[in-house]
Amino acid sequence: MALKKTKTPAEEPEQTVQDEQPDGNKKARAKPKATPKKTQSGATTRSKKAASKTAEPQKKSKFVTQSSPSDETVISIAEHRDAQTESDKAKNHLLDLMESYKSDRILTDFVQGVEKINGSYAAVMYHGDFKVIIPALEAIIPPKDYRGKEPEVVHRYMLTKRLGAEFDYIVRGMDPESGLAVASRLDAMKARQKEYYFTRTWDGNNKIYEGILAEARIVSVIKSGIFADLFGVESFIAMKELSYQRFIDASAYYRPGQRIIVRILKVDRSDRNNVTVAASVKRAQMNPFEKAVQKYVTGSHYIGLVTMVDQNGVFVALEGGVDCLCDYPKRGRPPIGAQVTVRILGIDRDRQRIWGVITHTSTAI
Repeated sequence: MALKKTKTPAEEPEQTVQDEQPDGNKKARAKPKATPKKTQSGATTRSKKAASKTAEPQKKSKFVTQSSPSDETVISIAEHRDAQTESDKAKNHLLDLMESYKSDRILTDFVQGVEKINGSYAAVMYHGDFKVIIPALEAIIPPKDYRGKEPEVVHRYMLTKRLGAEFDYIVRGMDPESGLAVASRLDAMKARQKEYYFTRTWDGNNKIYEGILAEARIVSVIKSGIFADLFGVESFIAMKELSYQRFIDASAYYRPGQRIIVRILKVDRSDRNNVTVAASVKRAQMNPFEKAVQKYVTGSHYIGLVTMVDQNGVFVALEGGVDCLCDYPKRGRPPIGAQVTVRILGIDRDRQRIWGVITHTSTAI
């Protein structure tokens, strides 16, 4: 399928556009400074000095589950107990983090906060009672051009837009005593790319290739579209590829952390360090036009909701997932979300268009 190359739109802090550049070249990123060492018990830890530096805002906080009645012996029904105590869960979370640190196992959690630590911003996640810190340059793909803005301001904005997003990460340092871990999302993305874009299955194909359906995770939403994580590649999906219907703001329908089904339109793996993917939400669905138009008759009246108003006219969403394009009503432009009655004037099956006039406008929903 031949695709028209388009310019990736930008996320903008304040009123000025700030490119995310998911497909651009990545700048050199700072690795989390965590120097692990062994304790007498064999647990991996950083020096107290390094841990204190990273976790300065929470010096006195303890995140590890403390002793409670749940540490007492539990009589099991079978040979292996299925139900877990809080102590069991805490041990499992610690083992998860240690395994990630030692063997690069990928863990997944949701971004719960954005904090400024030692002058730089970081994404904050929780794995059980452990606090996982991902520095900005290990959590986001920085833009090529900061457009005169301070990098920290842009990093904070981009991280804030990802609150609630689901991040893969690999632990790069941890301190069980303070309940803190430092991790990298970008390293986890590279590992995902290697598995899904460069490893071939038994039939000779990569796991991700053009034409297939795949599950994606929304990491950021702007007015004109969404940024989705497709197995380690952040891809921008513009408004026109989100739905067969028209709407004016993607954030009204999508949010970070949401999972969606997309169709892969194009994969460019020529540069192993900069894999790019084009995807579509609407093409993962059946085109509703042919089925929907069987409900409508030219000259008849139907109700719908105003979803967008532009220079072409008023777009009214009808039952069945199709739009009716109407001229501006003489009584004034109806607000977005208003329920209106339209009279259909024509249906063009070849161009998949319906047009009509608004005959009545009710109160906005």
